[in-house]
Parts: sequence; structure tokens; C-alpha cells
Amino acid sequence: MKHTDLALRRRTVLGAAAAAGLGAALPVWAQGKDPIQFATLLDFTRVYTFLTDEYSQGQQDYIKLVNLEGGVDGHPIKLIIKDHASYPERGIAQYNEAKAAGAVFFDFLSSPVANALMPRADEDHLPMIAFAHGRADAADGQAFPYVFPSAAIYRSQAALLLKYIDEQEGGLKGKKIAFVHIDSAFGKEPIELLERVAKTKGFELKLYPYPVPGTEQAATWSEVRKNRPDKIIIWGAGPGQAVSIRGAVTNGISPKDIHSVLWLSESDMSAFKGNEVVGVKRVTLVNTGSDNPILKRIVEKVINPGNGSGDKKRVGWSGYNIGVASMAIAVEAATLALKNGGGPLTGEKLKAGFEMIKGYTADGLMPPLTITAQDHQGGGQGLISEWDGKRWAPKSDWGSAYQDVVWDLIKEDQAKAKEKK
Repeated sequence: MKHTDLALRRRTVLGAAAAAGLGAALPVWAQGKDPIQFATLLDFTRVYTFLTDEYSQGQQDYIKLVNLEGGVDGHPIKLIIKDHASYPERGIAQYNEAKAAGAVFFDFLSSPVANALMPRADEDHLPMIAFAHGRADAADGQAFPYVFPSAAIYRSQAALLLKYIDEQEGGLKGKKIAFVHIDSAFGKEPIELLERVAKTKGFELKLYPYPVPGTEQAATWSEVRKNRPDKIIIWGAGPGQAVSIRGAVTNGISPKDIHSVLWLSESDMSAFKGNEVVGVKRVTLVNTGSDNPILKRIVEKVINPGNGSGDKKRVGWSGYNIGVASMAIAVEAATLALKNGGGPLTGEKLKAGFEMIKGYTADGLMPPLTITAQDHQGGGQGLISEWDGKRWAPKSDWGSAYQDVVWDLIKEDQAKAKEKK
């Protein structure tokens, strides 16, 4: 049996155990109310391993908290957890199984799998979340009614970085900005936004792709050094992010001039010692740390009694809190759906619940999220935080940037897609 198959089997068992654990937890929800089934079909074993364990841990602990506190309108939530290893074919098969089992909500945490299943979600009227990843045009609820990014898409994240640099530097005109990115669809996603803003703001943009998977960037950083940019934006995920920072610092670039996409975590920064990379900045869409009412209740009711779903040192880390936020949004949507539409919860009612979310922050865990029938991104808000040697410290307030450009590009993408049909 291959390693991935062994891991898949382990994770499938984990999913079954999580479901069984639901029944063994303190059953304070109303008697006779059926569980609401959420399917979190993730990549535990191949591409997104840098994130998935931490993310799923946060999701599971939050759902345990919700169930301990009475569920959603008395209904407990059951998580179906499986490993698709970022293979679209496997994700589609697992989607069909979960749909047959009664799941009304899906999370794939994989752009290839999420992109493959977007048309099915719309066809089957079953909502899926693609938190801060996936296709940019999924932000348009008119084009993809059942897909909910529910956070700043990649172009919005790049816009936030440009706005921050603009404000800190007193303008972008005449500046040199290097965009160092993994040479994949994900890495190329912000380029059109950067080029469009460069024209209006008058800065020079230089693109520096490096090959997948990102562990070899020496030649790229040598080229960056020759151009002497004022600021660097790095765009990757997983081990490649630490390689990028190492490459920049080795070539004499100050950590204070490095700015990153969302995917730069505490575990990435553990590759560096002391104050070596203090000053690196990144986009933040969900606050870190445990000083939040939801995190405090998770620690009190789930972690301290010994019912946590993983290593407790990760509670409050970036990936963990993003997992919590993803489930908090889905639970908020389910709560609104049942309050306004009554039971049983269907995909159509849950979609309506998502589109009723207004100003939701998960008790301050994230920026105010308002989802409408048109905007499934929820406004594209985030902030910029800075690594202080121990944690990501906020350096700006929540906000959004260049959303006019973001939406122009979304509409242009859709027009191009129609021309190809």
C-alpha cells in the first residue's frame, strides 16, 4: 500500500472517529434533532500539508465547541473528514459520497479540487467555501451562486500590500517593486492587478518567477539583487516561502522590505532564529493568538478537558485560527438559514444564510464580513501584520484596497470565459 493510501485510510478513520466523537461528547443539544453534516474534504498528504493539519484542527475544535454549546438551533454538526490529496478526481468521488450521505456544505482547501467542483456545487445547489483561495471570479455571486470565498481573494490581498506600501512610502510613483512568485496559476494570479495599479500609480514592476515546488530560488534572487528593488512582494506557499525569505536576506535585502501573501505562518518563521527576519510583513485575514472570546471558550471547554483535535501548541496559530474562522462563517450561515427559513437545512436555505451575513466578525477574530448575492468575497478586507520575532503584530487597521480594479478584472475574466464557449 502506498504512503498516500495509508495516510488516506488514516484520515478516513479520523473522519469516522470525529463523527463518532460527536455522539460521545456532552449531548446538550435538543433531543430528536438530526445532525447537520458539513464535509471538509481536504489535502492532508500531498500539496497543502504545510497547512491542512493545523487548519483542520481548528475546524474540528470549533465544531466541538459549537456542539458542546447546543449545536445550531439544537442540531449538532457532524464533520465528514477525508483526504483527497489535491487530486480533483478523488475530490469529486468524495463529494459524491458526502452528498449521498446528506452533506449540505463543503470545504476542499485546494484550488484544483475547488475549481473542478464549482460547477457541480451550483448544479446541485450545495454551498462550498473557498476561503481566500481558488478562482478570482468566484467572488461574483451572480456567476457562481453557491461558491463563497468569504474572504479577500488573492488579487485583493495583493491590492492590500500595494496600498500599505503606498501609505508607508508616501506614494508609489518612481518606486521599484519586485514580485517574486512561484510559477503556477496561484503564483500568477495577482499579476494583472499589479500591472494595472502600476500604470495608474507610476511604479516599476518587475516579475521574478521561480520553478515549482519552490525549493530552488538561488538564480531568481541573484537577479532580484541586480535590479535593487525598493520593495519585495513574495507569493508562494509552504516551504517555498521560507526559501524566498532566506534568498532575499542572503542577497542583502532587509526583512523590512519583504511583503507576503497570506500563506506565511508561524511554522515558516520557525526556520529562522532570533531577530534574523524581524520586520517581514504579510497579509492577515484572521487574527492570530488565543485572546479572542471564541478561542478562549475553545481552550476552556475543548482543549483543557483534553478533547482537542491536535497539538495544543498550535491553538491560536495562523492556520488554526483560519480553520476556526472558516467554520464560524459556515455556522453563522446555518444559524441565519434556520432562523429565517426553518428546518430542515437544505443547500438552498444555507446559500440564503450565507447571503444574510452582515458585519460578522466572529467576536473580533476577523474583519467585518458582509456577503451579498453579488459579492461572495465579502468586501475583500484584511490588514498588514509584521513578524516581531515571536508573533504577527498588526501594523494597519482592517480595510480593503483597489476593489474597483479587482472587480474590473473579475468582469473581464468572465467576458473572456464566455468568448471561449
